[in-house]
Amino acid sequence: MSVFRLVLLFVFSCAAIGSVVAAVPEPTGPPPPPVQELIRLLQDPAVAAWLHEAQAAGAPEAAQPASAESEEQRVASDIARHVDHAREHLRAMAVAAPRVPVEAARAADEFRRERAQYPPGSTLALFLLSLGLGAGAELLLRRALLGRRRVSAGAAGPGGAERVDGSGVRLMVSLLSVAVFAAASIGPFLAIEWPPLLKELALNVLLAIVLTRLALAVMRALFASAQGNAAAAGDRDPRSAARNAIGFWQRYTTAFVLYLVWGSVLTRIMLFFEFSTDVRHFAADALALGLLAIALAAVWRRPPRRSEALAPSWRRPVVGVLLTIFVLVVWLLWVAGMRGAFWLALLAVVLPRAIAFAHATISRLLTPPDAAAPPTARRALLEVTVDRGVRALLIVAAAFWLAHVGGVDIARMTSVETPLSRLMSGVLTSVVVLLVADFVWQLVKTGLNAELSAASIAQPGTAAAIRDARMRTLIPIFRNVVFIVIFVFAALMALAALGVQIGPLIAGAGVVGVAVGFGAQNLVKDIIAGMFYLVDDAFRVGEYIQSGSYKGTVEGFSLRSIRLRHQNGPIFVIPFSELGAVENMSRDWVIEKFNISVTYDSDIERAKKLVRQIGQELLNEPEFAQNILETLKMQGVDRLGDYAVELRCKMKTRPGEQFVIRRKALAMIKKAFDENGIRFAFPTVQVAGGGEAGPAVAQQALELVKPAVAS
Repeated sequence: MSVFRLVLLFVFSCAAIGSVVAAVPEPTGPPPPPVQELIRLLQDPAVAAWLHEAQAAGAPEAAQPASAESEEQRVASDIARHVDHAREHLRAMAVAAPRVPVEAARAADEFRRERAQYPPGSTLALFLLSLGLGAGAELLLRRALLGRRRVSAGAAGPGGAERVDGSGVRLMVSLLSVAVFAAASIGPFLAIEWPPLLKELALNVLLAIVLTRLALAVMRALFASAQGNAAAAGDRDPRSAARNAIGFWQRYTTAFVLYLVWGSVLTRIMLFFEFSTDVRHFAADALALGLLAIALAAVWRRPPRRSEALAPSWRRPVVGVLLTIFVLVVWLLWVAGMRGAFWLALLAVVLPRAIAFAHATISRLLTPPDAAAPPTARRALLEVTVDRGVRALLIVAAAFWLAHVGGVDIARMTSVETPLSRLMSGVLTSVVVLLVADFVWQLVKTGLNAELSAASIAQPGTAAAIRDARMRTLIPIFRNVVFIVIFVFAALMALAALGVQIGPLIAGAGVVGVAVGFGAQNLVKDIIAGMFYLVDDAFRVGEYIQSGSYKGTVEGFSLRSIRLRHQNGPIFVIPFSELGAVENMSRDWVIEKFNISVTYDSDIERAKKLVRQIGQELLNEPEFAQNILETLKMQGVDRLGDYAVELRCKMKTRPGEQFVIRRKALAMIKKAFDENGIRFAFPTVQVAGGGEAGPAVAQQALELVKPAVAS
């Protein structure tokens, strides 16, 4: 929870109170005699014909630019007009302040006179009866819905739907209850004959009660969602700082809503009691000052955020000062009547936070209760569709609202050709194009990522494993290509909407592309070579390949290069054009051959039987059986060396598994040969000449060693 919610309530409150004052028309009597004479003259046919001729004669001149002032002059005049409006407004408020008690006393006298015409307590009894009817109808509805909910809860399963039921359904029940209360209380109230002033007073109080309950129901749902988001983020302690902050802002928001609703009702009641316009504006400004005071109090009493715990001590007061300045600026914009700047400042702060809040809520509602469960493609697509759809809806709604408060007629803007209308139309169209492009890209990226996650490593050599390896190879490249295509088309469409002629731009890009093509032949060669490697299915992600002096496991691709991870850790990034012939060591199967050197007096047949027996033992071990295609066997004598007989052994395994199986086989062969008297050969030196030469050789060796020792 953050301070933007407080600011949001404050600026909305200012706008709502101001709109209530400005929207209700001032009661008027018959026009004065000069106005009646003007109306009579305008209805005279002769005068109407003369005005028509004068308008036709002045049409060519009117077709010329109405004003020669520049855009800067118009902006300066607008600012001056707003400043003058604020000055006049403050002057009118100073004049209206002394008249407030006088007009309030007059309104009280009118109310007492009208109430005296009816029996004491009758109007209050009728008003309480209307409230009782509404409360009774709401109670019956809640009991009926509670019974149905108990029945449906028995058949409901756990999951995201249960969380939606806990938040969204409660909100729907609250809204339906408020609607039934309003219909059951206001309906009978309108059927009764009331005095005019009492009717307006009671009706506005009923309306305030309904609006208060409606706003509180929505706020409870929003803050309950904020509590759920905090719990989903791992903060499950109800007394934590984050939970306390949410409760703090909920209390202040409730105070804002109550103040706003009943303040708006007060301004409407003042209208029906015929308070003057200046006095009603003074009351609205006083109420807004109260909102300003509550906002500033909340800013300086706000609970500390988690990030402020590790921040310097001066940061919190500085943030408070900045928020105070922002609230005061918003207040001044509202007082000056600068509605466009007012809402622009509001949306610049609120819109990013609202998008983040919606994203967290949607992610929490659509996440399964088992967080360890892998995300499915369907849930990922649903989440990105709802998330991006809500974000686009918020942005478009904010843009149209700014156009509305700025006095921009979108329907007229599309039919009238002016520089401003073309610019505004282009900006809106560009925003829509970029939002649609982002929505399409997120859908495509989410679908491809889901397919990439689902392409797990299956049983080696099976059709599923081949398909998964192929998918892991092609999906990243296809994803990059789709992103480039969407980005280019969206950029061109946005530029075209802004009035940029994209035809010469595309032609110029073609010329530049040709020039770049001549200067970047290696880049083009890399891309084309990579396309042919992929078409030939020369390698896939996860396979071990060797090309020249480079070898390693394929980790990924780009448009121009391949990334190999060497078994010792280094990564090679090799352009496709430099790859050359590729030796793929991870396809289908591999034959592992190795030699064993034994002495000449060893029993070869016995060794062959032992190797065959070891091969059967390897097949019986579950760890190796599934990876052995042809078990270990001895092919026979491969070579007669100087000091050993070399026996050739062979086995057929799945790619990458031969090393582990070979190490295990060699250990078993060593043990079996030792137990059966088969000795391994190693280089030896034999000295010929018999025993008599032994002492002479030893003496000669000692003589050779002595000089070395002496030195």
